Amino acid sequence: MAEARFDPSGLDQWTEWSRFEVTRERLAQYAAATNDPIPAHRSGDVANPVFAIVPVFASLLEPAPEVVPVALFGRILHGMQDFRFHRPIRPGDELVSRGRMTGYRGRPSGTRAAVYLESRTEDGELVNEQYVTFFVRGFDTGETRGELAPEHRFDESSRARPPVAKTSQHVDEDQTYRYSPAAGDPMPIHLDPEVAKDSGLPGIIAHGLCVMAITSWALLNQVGGSEVDRLKRLAVRFAKPVLPGQDLTTEIRRAGDTGYAFETTVGDTVVLKDGLAEFAS
Repeated sequence: MAEARFDPSGLDQWTEWSRFEVTRERLAQYAAATNDPIPAHRSGDVANPVFAIVPVFASLLEPAPEVVPVALFGRILHGMQDFRFHRPIRPGDELVSRGRMTGYRGRPSGTRAAVYLESRTEDGELVNEQYVTFFVRGFDTGETRGELAPEHRFDESSRARPPVAKTSQHVDEDQTYRYSPAAGDPMPIHLDPEVAKDSGLPGIIAHGLCVMAITSWALLNQVGGSEVDRLKRLAVRFAKPVLPGQDLTTEIRRAGDTGYAFETTVGDTVVLKDGLAEFAS
């Protein structure tokens, strides 16, 4: 595919605003779809932090065609997700969201690219910001343009200390079928075994953001006092797919005064790496 080229002129071009009305029912549906036990989430009083992806979903890849050749879209993988929370999402919020692609970096194994998204109230209050990093497998642009998402690498020296918390959670056999309508994500690799196998997967896989949402409530329970208002940043790198029916184990370690580094595994396989959660003191 030597003729394909990224177009740097499409960087930093904002999408149109998309609108989303937050309802108590939708927040409760998302909590149930991610097995979230926190009462305020289950009742729809406040959103699970990863629900922030739902209002921006329409803008998630909208900036990409301005830069990435459409012929390469089948090679795109969701590599990293980084949420910055200014306040939680609550029922009754009328949110407007937009995004822009900020930069890319080519490597022989593929090209890493970053999209920045923001959600605001209609009167302009900033609710959250997100950096989405996607990876175009096997295609090297041969150059670096613009800015990539901020790093959040796991401090390997922290492994010398015992974790402050360790949690185990189960991904249900029907998890993807519940998460898909709750999140508005109809990707067939999460719903159709044949499509998943045709894509080189062993079968349907759990949505990466569903796994992240499950991990987020474990973090809130273990080190955040179950208070989503205190969470200011949540970031992960998606390392390996998770299958329905598998068990997750998350180890949480201190990272500074108000931060925690975490890693989620299935057996001996790391599925979420470079995890970082930052809380208000």
